[in-house]
Amino acid sequence: MTTATYTVTGMTCGHCVSSVKEEVGEVSGVTSVEVDLAGGLLTVSSDAPVDAALIAAAVKEAGYEVTGQA
Repeated sequence: MTTATYTVTGMTCGHCVSSVKEEVGEVSGVTSVEVDLAGGLLTVSSDAPVDAALIAAAVKEAGYEVTGQA
């Protein structure tokens, strides 16, 4: 199992968290998504490494931006 953590900007509420979790959860290979609203962190678990560009694209689709990988 692989885990990657990203910094996401623009999230301000529970709906934001739900949107990000839904979009990232649809990326092929992702098995688990956790979002820390207060810290602006997105933690993605997968069976194999997932391309960071795919995660960033999913976050963008939800209306937010990945500003870095922690």
